[in-house]
Amino acid sequence: MAARLCALGWSVVVCDIDPARQQQALDAGAYLANAPDTAARALTADGVLIVCVVDAAQSREVLLGAQGALAAMLSGQTVMLCPTIAPTDAEALATALAEHGVGCIDAPMSGGPVRARDGSMSLMLAGPAALLARHEALLGTMSSQRFVISERVGDGARTKLVNNLVAGINLVGAAEVLALAERLGLDLGTTLDVIERSSGQSWIGSDRMRRAIAGDLAPRAHVTLLEKDTRLAVEASREAGFNGPLGAAAASVFAQAHAAGMADLDDASLLQLLRQTRR
Repeated sequence: MAARLCALGWSVVVCDIDPARQQQALDAGAYLANAPDTAARALTADGVLIVCVVDAAQSREVLLGAQGALAAMLSGQTVMLCPTIAPTDAEALATALAEHGVGCIDAPMSGGPVRARDGSMSLMLAGPAALLARHEALLGTMSSQRFVISERVGDGARTKLVNNLVAGINLVGAAEVLALAERLGLDLGTTLDVIERSSGQSWIGSDRMRRAIAGDLAPRAHVTLLEKDTRLAVEASREAGFNGPLGAAAASVFAQAHAAGMADLDDASLLQLLRQTRR
């Protein structure tokens, strides 16, 4: 994201705890800040603070912690919330921002680093129409795939949880059927060739299972990410009074993978987990 913005002429200040990411930002042409409040002080009067972290706890730390950005932000500035978090957390953060006159765009994203770099990642946007219009140039630079969900902060988060739940269900399903294919004595590569050209095809299934078949479990998306996202989706489902047949089952598989020591592996490792399934 930072590399794309820098390449297209935006002034970007990056705060990150990972030295490798700091160097990437410098190489891309960004400036570095040593804390969120320092980054906030570098914003223009109408600037946007993009929060791109893992979860709600990290979002709160970035915005409201001891060196949180909000204390240094000015009325009229905007925070763009990109992590996958519970709708209630998005709403609570938006309320805290509003008390300081800071706007909030609920903007979870999907697509990974390559699509972020080329501007084709999906952005699920929720927030006041006037706020979205004010920052249309920035949003347009970041993504050609922008979906305005509603004016209600939290609806971006709800949409992302629905998307990630079906991604999790599809991934568990792909891992299950390939583990079954192996048990039936089938060649996994050929089986996946058939699935990809037939009614069982799914993008995440193909992407992850190709790597799993090759034994490549280097983390692009850790097991803990879809573990978190499917858990949050199931919680939101229960709060809405909906109890579907697949969501909780898929979430339990990611939890099992974590418990089996796969937390830091790529989520393609679900095939390895389900290969161990017995009667």
